[in-house]
Amino acid sequence: MKPIVQILILLLLTQSLLAQTTVTGKVTDKKNPLPLVSITLKDTYDGATSDSSGRYSFKTSEKGEFLLTATSVGYRPFEQKIALDGKGTITVDIILKEEVTELSAVVISAGIFEASDRKRAAAVLNPIDIVTTASANGDVTGALKTLPGAQQVGESEGLFVRGGTAQETKIFIDGTLVNNFFHSSSPNIASYGRFSPFLFKGTVFSTGGYSALYGQALSSALILESIDLPERTSASLGLSIIGVNGGYQALSKNKKSSWGGAYSYTNLAPAFAIIKQKQDYSEVPVFHTGDVNFRIKTSATGMLKYYAYFNKSNLDYTEKSIDSLGYLDRFGVSNFNTFHNLSWKEKLGKRWKMYAGISYTFNQDDIKAGMKDANKNEVILAGLEFKTFNLDLTSNYFNSKLIFERRLKGISMIRFGGEYNYSDEQSDYTIYNGQKFPARLKANVKSVFAESDIYITNDLAAKIGTRVEQSSLIDKTNIAPRFSVAYKLSRQAQASLAYGVFYQNPESRYLPSASNLVFMKATHYIAQYMKVSSVRTFRAEIFYKKYDNLVKTGIVNGRDLAINNDGFGDAKGFEFFWRDKKTIKNVDYWVSYSFLDTRRDFLNFPYATTPNFAAKHTASVVVKKFVQPWKVQFNGAYNYASSRPYYNIRFDGSKYYFADMGKVQDYHNFSVAFNYLPSIGKENTKNFVVYVLSFSNVFGIKQVYGYEYSYNGFRKEQIVPPSRIFVYIGAFFSFGIDRSQQTVDRLF
Repeated sequence: MKPIVQILILLLLTQSLLAQTTVTGKVTDKKNPLPLVSITLKDTYDGATSDSSGRYSFKTSEKGEFLLTATSVGYRPFEQKIALDGKGTITVDIILKEEVTELSAVVISAGIFEASDRKRAAAVLNPIDIVTTASANGDVTGALKTLPGAQQVGESEGLFVRGGTAQETKIFIDGTLVNNFFHSSSPNIASYGRFSPFLFKGTVFSTGGYSALYGQALSSALILESIDLPERTSASLGLSIIGVNGGYQALSKNKKSSWGGAYSYTNLAPAFAIIKQKQDYSEVPVFHTGDVNFRIKTSATGMLKYYAYFNKSNLDYTEKSIDSLGYLDRFGVSNFNTFHNLSWKEKLGKRWKMYAGISYTFNQDDIKAGMKDANKNEVILAGLEFKTFNLDLTSNYFNSKLIFERRLKGISMIRFGGEYNYSDEQSDYTIYNGQKFPARLKANVKSVFAESDIYITNDLAAKIGTRVEQSSLIDKTNIAPRFSVAYKLSRQAQASLAYGVFYQNPESRYLPSASNLVFMKATHYIAQYMKVSSVRTFRAEIFYKKYDNLVKTGIVNGRDLAINNDGFGDAKGFEFFWRDKKTIKNVDYWVSYSFLDTRRDFLNFPYATTPNFAAKHTASVVVKKFVQPWKVQFNGAYNYASSRPYYNIRFDGSKYYFADMGKVQDYHNFSVAFNYLPSIGKENTKNFVVYVLSFSNVFGIKQVYGYEYSYNGFRKEQIVPPSRIFVYIGAFFSFGIDRSQQTVDRLF
């Protein structure tokens, strides 16, 4: 019996082997073979792994209908039903589609410099970068002037980008528009931004082609995102020879909410006593600044944030009058400004997100101008009566925005929503004889927009958007399409193209107009190449910008007012940016360069020419070295701009003409700063201190921004900075939190 049983078992095994099916095929991504792909019959132990040519083969004795699966990192799982009958061979060729993920997908970035937690590898400037850039003087926009695209304009505040005026750049905090971002200005003196760089965790500086979510800016958008909850309860104190500041931030025990506030007092008298100014101040600039905030985590993904800011400032000075020798021109301004921002982000279900924000700005300027004799007595000179006036400006601005975001397949998404912008500007102009000329201008802009991010593969993505705006100021509606596409060339390199149409209302200072005005228009074309790693960044862009319907001005009842939209212009050029944190040990440096060729016929220009704020060549070199044994960071910056044109535009009673024109000398600025961090290296410290010493224009190079002309046009004087050099000495203390390692990590 035993031999018979053995024979039966052998026959059964043979039958089983004969009943096996061979499953074979090739795995590709349509173009290339894919090795190391795992192929299995679901819920069995049968399967194989593809070889270097993408081929696989395995045998199975299963029968019936099964799912053949294939998986590989970076690709979508594959499943296909197959029928097994235990006979012969089944050939199944498998095509895997790439899995699009946020970590590996191409970034749409033409025209955009971004620094945020979301894009660490592509980060350009974070708050530590801003305050340690020697030439920035702790100002957000001062640091951005070291990036390509921004002009080195020193006689006026604001960002002048790619041939556009400062008014053509708009600034947003947590999605809503900020009016009066800069302190009130004085003639030929640039003012600084009102907000601390440490308020923000993310910065997007778009030099063109920006998102359809933002509008009313012909040239550029600066988009700032405020910080969320602090790490822990802490206090801070800052001391310098020009002021003091302090703040407190309290984090709740459950770490779901926080509140805080800060106050600073700045008095420039000690600095002006040491560093003599061109202006003779009877009231030196004094600033009282405060803010309060609260933040509430409304859910695992939601955040409600409120921020309120106020500032009060005063200054009054005289300087030699260009219109009458031996006399003085007097200028004084008292300003009060408050800004409120409330924003809420929330995830609605699995695929929906919502953002809502409102902001309100109140600004009041009381400006006094006139003339004084050599003894500082007020005088009114015949023919120059217009120089004596009071101007009270009161402005209210309100902005609201609502955005919904819907996640589509993969990481593709669509955003849509609306925005409402309201302004109410009142002025009370009083001339030398007491006669008053009140004026008021109200306007609103209603907008709707939609934008989609479409990720076709990890290597190819597009952003398509449209914005529609209706302006009560000119009673017109526009449609502004935006489009950009990006293609990944390698793991670190990509190329992008962007196109967009942008509209903006005529500036209110040239209104009211007797003519029927339309939107000013700019069309952007941008091509970019970018290669980014965690330690190096290289960007190169070429751009072309076409202006249409720019406002032209003329003399109406003694004022320079808008008369039509016959202005036009263009701007073209190329830029590059290189940042390297690795090649030289403990040294972080970046280099930027911009070439700009621009012409425009606008305002009172007799014909199209290069505007006086545009230099053909601009460049910056920023170097930072941290010496940990000494606990000192050395910072240096060099800023360059080629000569800018200047013009004396006169009116002969019927038309404007250039009575004088030329170019100023090239701009050079070397700045250095030293930061001493004694807390570095100490264990378990709960306090942190930084000592700062900085010198702006350390070599005292003469900088000329242009020329101003006398009323009759016979005399001209150079427009120069109030002083050739500025020195800052200060100390910043943090209590209750050790920021030393955080600072070192951000520096390198």
